[in-house]
Amino acid sequence: MEYVQNPMSVASKLPRKDRVARFLTWEKLGVAVSSSNGYRSVLTDANGYAKPGEIVAIMGPSGCGKSTLLDSLAGRLASNTRQTGRILINGRKSRLAFGTMAYMTQEQVLTWTLTVKETVYYSAELQLPKTMPRSEKREIADRTIREMGLQNAMNTRIGGWGIKGLSGGQKRRLSICLEVLTRPKFLLLDEPVSGLDSASSYYVMSRIVKLSRQYQMTVVTAIHQPSSQVFGLFNNLCLLSLGKTLYFGPTFAANQFFAVNGFPCPDLQSPADHYLMTINTDFDEDTENGNVPDEVIHVLAEAYKSSKVYMETQREIVTLCGEPLEGSPHSWKKLRLNGHYGVGSYVISHAISSTPYLLLISLIPGAIAYSFIGLQRQPEEFIYFELVVLMAMLLVECQMMIVAAIVPNLLMGIISGAGVQGLMILGAGFFRLPNHLPQFFWKYPMYYLSFHRYALEGLYKNEFEGLRFPAYSGGPPVVDGRVLLKSELHVEMGYSKWVDLGILFGMVVAYRIMFFCIVKTTEKVRPIIRDFMSSYTFRN
Repeated sequence: MEYVQNPMSVASKLPRKDRVARFLTWEKLGVAVSSSNGYRSVLTDANGYAKPGEIVAIMGPSGCGKSTLLDSLAGRLASNTRQTGRILINGRKSRLAFGTMAYMTQEQVLTWTLTVKETVYYSAELQLPKTMPRSEKREIADRTIREMGLQNAMNTRIGGWGIKGLSGGQKRRLSICLEVLTRPKFLLLDEPVSGLDSASSYYVMSRIVKLSRQYQMTVVTAIHQPSSQVFGLFNNLCLLSLGKTLYFGPTFAANQFFAVNGFPCPDLQSPADHYLMTINTDFDEDTENGNVPDEVIHVLAEAYKSSKVYMETQREIVTLCGEPLEGSPHSWKKLRLNGHYGVGSYVISHAISSTPYLLLISLIPGAIAYSFIGLQRQPEEFIYFELVVLMAMLLVECQMMIVAAIVPNLLMGIISGAGVQGLMILGAGFFRLPNHLPQFFWKYPMYYLSFHRYALEGLYKNEFEGLRFPAYSGGPPVVDGRVLLKSELHVEMGYSKWVDLGILFGMVVAYRIMFFCIVKTTEKVRPIIRDFMSSYTFRN
């Protein structure tokens, strides 16, 4: 028997602040992207609103600004962009509570080794309240899987890298599953039905409509070319082209707007298809009626600003902005950015999940190298050697994660990470003995900050402590290994090799904490810097 759940049972288990209905408005929203010639505008004077229980569809040709508008509403604009205008929640410039907004981007981030059930179950464990019993979490996960029509693929692996798994449409529906698990107050979808046939598109969108009404979700979706049935599900339509708003208002009123301005929709033709063909600027001219696309865009943009629909939209924005905000502003937590989990959960889970793989790739090459070099064969020395290699692998990973958190560009991140590693290697006392290092920078502080120094020091002690060497070939053993380490290799002998290993482990923990702090600081400071730079740039 199919499990039936009270529509409000999920919402009733969430914190009170997450059950408050929220209205979203944006006014005179502009976005410019930096280029070699300054800043290039990609979105101009966009106005609109979204209400709980309704769906706003953003349509337009490729490159019109659909994803840019969604990124602006989600607070995810890239660092090389500048934004003007206002985005308000219940009439105030508020930050969202943890998990209040979900955003499904075009790029799907799914773990290809997991099944559908495992993916949704894990996500439910992380997203749903800790006080909720596991059985209830799994019931909600199962229900969401069925709502997206994935019940027959529950035990199918996602697949990828040459491994057959879910189809493209099933992956898209799985991504939607992860976003609607907690019935967020704001749901932003970028091309949610891309890769689906018309029947599946209608089924998925109708489910989203049902969920939005049941849980009073505010839904904004960018969609490329919907079928007539899907188009009829939308409450409001936002048409964009060349970054300009050509229409925002009720979906049913768009036909009249186009007809009044000289572009009536032919009989038996899908209105969505007609709108997109009319405002498409990818080709030089419309061969059917001879209109130049740029002129069509200008005519529609100017006509909209003087239309009755525009005036009604402005009045609705003013009305919604007058709605009182229930509750106080909250901090906005973002990693992977949808509120699936906090920064702390990510740092801890990443450390736990990556350690076995790092252990494997340090154990096998380390064992091969150890046997070829001809180091001591005692088990204790070998185990210590492998532990040092593992600590070094963990530290390199931590350092690269810190660099990635600071440097957004992949190539620059690789270069920066390699540069940091190079400096530490040069100051570790291998290429130049510690007592011969220049005091400024290389000895203080680089020699003491470099984890390579402690790894090298520990390995020296592991190999030479307890050994005695002849003063000359064939002579008696007169030189102790500790004397050799101190006098010839300048190794600090005031503590044992296990202290060196402990220092390496402590640096792993310190780097993880540093990574956590940097991510938390970055997510709070970056929007402030962006707002300041935006105001400064456009003011000048």
